[in-house]
Amino acid sequence: MNTLFSQVCQRICAAIVNLGTFLLTGPTVSAKELYYKCGFRNILAIGLIGTAIEIYHAIGAEGIALQILCAAKRTGKQRYPSEKKKLKLKRKEAISDVSNKFEGIWRLSNLAVSVQNDPGMDFLGVSDGLLQEIAKTIKFPVASMLPAEAFTVIRKSFDARKMLKEPRFVYTVDMDASQLISLEPRTQDFISDLEPRVGFVEYRPQERVSGDLLSIIRNSKSVDKQRSSAKGGYSICASSVDTNKNPTIRKLKIAVVGGGPSGLFATLVLAELGADVTLIERGQSVERRGRDIGALMVRRILESESNFCFGEGGAGTWSDGKLVTRIGRNSDSVLAVMKTLVHFGAPKNILIDGKPHLGTDRLIPLLRNFRQHLQRLGVSIKFGTRVDDLMIENGHVVGIKVSDSNERLQHGGQKLGYDAVLLAVGHSARDIYQMLLSHNFHLVPKDFAVGLRIEHPQELINSIQYSGLAAEVHCGRGKVPVADYKIASYVNGEDVDTSSNLEPKIRSCYSFCMCPGGQVVLTSTDPSELCINGMSFSRRASKWANAALVVNVSTKDFEALNFHGPLAGVEFQREFERRAAIMGGGNFVVPAQTVTDFLENKLSVKYLPPSSYRLGVVAANLHELFPAHITDALQYSIPMFDQEVSISLQLWQTRTSSPVQIPRNSETYESISFKGLYPIGEGAGYAGGIVSAAVDGVHAGFAVAKNFDLFHNDIELILGEGSECWICEVLETVWVVAVTRIQALIII
Repeated sequence: MNTLFSQVCQRICAAIVNLGTFLLTGPTVSAKELYYKCGFRNILAIGLIGTAIEIYHAIGAEGIALQILCAAKRTGKQRYPSEKKKLKLKRKEAISDVSNKFEGIWRLSNLAVSVQNDPGMDFLGVSDGLLQEIAKTIKFPVASMLPAEAFTVIRKSFDARKMLKEPRFVYTVDMDASQLISLEPRTQDFISDLEPRVGFVEYRPQERVSGDLLSIIRNSKSVDKQRSSAKGGYSICASSVDTNKNPTIRKLKIAVVGGGPSGLFATLVLAELGADVTLIERGQSVERRGRDIGALMVRRILESESNFCFGEGGAGTWSDGKLVTRIGRNSDSVLAVMKTLVHFGAPKNILIDGKPHLGTDRLIPLLRNFRQHLQRLGVSIKFGTRVDDLMIENGHVVGIKVSDSNERLQHGGQKLGYDAVLLAVGHSARDIYQMLLSHNFHLVPKDFAVGLRIEHPQELINSIQYSGLAAEVHCGRGKVPVADYKIASYVNGEDVDTSSNLEPKIRSCYSFCMCPGGQVVLTSTDPSELCINGMSFSRRASKWANAALVVNVSTKDFEALNFHGPLAGVEFQREFERRAAIMGGGNFVVPAQTVTDFLENKLSVKYLPPSSYRLGVVAANLHELFPAHITDALQYSIPMFDQEVSISLQLWQTRTSSPVQIPRNSETYESISFKGLYPIGEGAGYAGGIVSAAVDGVHAGFAVAKNFDLFHNDIELILGEGSECWICEVLETVWVVAVTRIQALIII
């Protein structure tokens, strides 16, 4: 057994080392085959596939490769052009020789402080317990002698995994070496002994300074003016020309369609750079939108253009505000977005929290502040205005046709001309997809996920996750955060008994959009369709917890709908949303089922447990709603989930991400079908969540500005390449899964 273990470890280590070869030389033939099958989008993911295949051959177990591949595919990390260029240089400073250990910043990570020694989740400073862990890391003998002023908390998260002896807070801290030595000279000898270790102790020669977008753009404009003056000329950048003094200069006219995170941040960038921007949102302002949602929840009146999906802020930036992201939490792009949110009213703890969350109650004033700033920049905002068509001349989008509710009643509308149109419509604007298809835009169907929203008492989740610490939650006001969970299962087609010929070999089934202390809400945009989601307020004080349990679906799953062309996935969603509405009996009542009944494919109860969904639930057999390959995957996965979290109720959810991608140029962000149109954000298939959508809007804004000479600097110089290397994260995932499987083999 020891010999086997040694051989397995050697081969796994060799496979991980071979990742570099895959990155430089490309994938093997088998990796390429898997690339086309799984739909990976970049060479880094292909390299990961190669590593997974090597591990598969190393231990002779298909499960590990299956798990790694599914995890990589579901993670879907996408690098922006500026970040790709210097990906190989990530963390170079952290692993290279340090020229002067006594200057610059040392980043200390994975500092674990027990709950007993920590002031609690809302304390974001340097506590005595944290100083003790810092002292251990730098091997300084007396923690109380360390000056707290020399340390800055960068990240704080709560770790309550069962594998730990006890739950703990985990910190990432920046240590200013020169300040520490000046305040406590006896630390110099200990700093001299520090050696960089990736993920634990990392070095930067100087403090990393990053600001919000407003300061970043204004600094770039100042640099642009200085460069123009140095050349003895003048800048043609609209941001550096006073059009009031030069009336012959026409400002660039840009329309941004959609007031979600990508649209708002693209508008902010372009307006700050001097463009004449019109923001067009089919829904209403947050004030009017709140009243419309109130009418929906109380009187069951659904406004098709103003609801949980449409309106100022978009979907997630209205109803929940999760700011967790997988595109690099420490990247400068993400930090710029987060600091901009703080500028407009978000609490500063979102910059430090491991799982930042705003909540609906905080989002409303934030969005109002955002809007008022845009208006001060001269942005014209048109609420309640829907884009009905594009104006296209000679292969170039030159404007849009719009209408408000009154004009639609009279079959009227307006034609508005623009130099560029940014399409940031979100994943529920299905009429926009249809309109683009009518103009022969190239649309690509993409994978997404559908499934159930599961609800349980929050106290139960607290008890399961925290055990004796559950009493410390206090409805979001206690020492530890309200408990959540994140779990996944990977289903091999051979593991489930199904007669469906659409069953792929690999499916991932995972929790999505977990809302601790939250509620289930209606996200339908049509009275004949039924779809739900979850949300939480800032304190997450509800007695309910809910999460989606979803299964990935691919184009093979909706081949029967291929007569809809690239919108087959959209029709797949709509078909089951209509079925759900009929099964619920109308009036937005949601069909639901207990876990026991779902697993046994029966309906044994008339009355369901209480739910946070305010429009009512009705008992139904959900097997009659889902296709067989979906129910089979869910049935196979739920018992695995139930070992960790007791599930009590199931509902229906389809809109996890866009089922369509609108192809664009990777550098200019312009549509490959027609000039002048820029598809961005989640609705265009380039983001998944608030932060990634906002970052896409930022990059798109700069790209459009550069296309029209509004911006002359390199985007990477303005936003930076980011400091987190996701390769390291992937290798960590590979290693953890590999070690777990090896341990299982040894036990067997």
